[in-house]
Amino acid sequence: MAIIKKEGGEHLVYEHLELGQLVAIAKSDQSVIKKFWKKYKGKQDIPNNTVRGFPFMQDEEQESLKINFTSEETYEIKSLKKFD
Repeated sequence: MAIIKKEGGEHLVYEHLELGQLVAIAKSDQSVIKKFWKKYKGKQDIPNNTVRGFPFMQDEEQESLKINFTSEETYEIKSLKKFD
């Protein structure tokens, strides 16, 4: 199985906690996510702000995960956690 590199690339990997799915979010949207969590960390009423991203899919041929760039979707920021 291939290893996802943290350096380089145009996308960061996040985990969607409710779906149990990995999502690729553009690096340019990382500041939006950071500002959201800085403002709402520890609060009870968290709004449903969203960010665009691409889900990962299983590549049977390579036996690894890859980003599905044909399926851009909208994800709620409160459901995303950075994947380490």
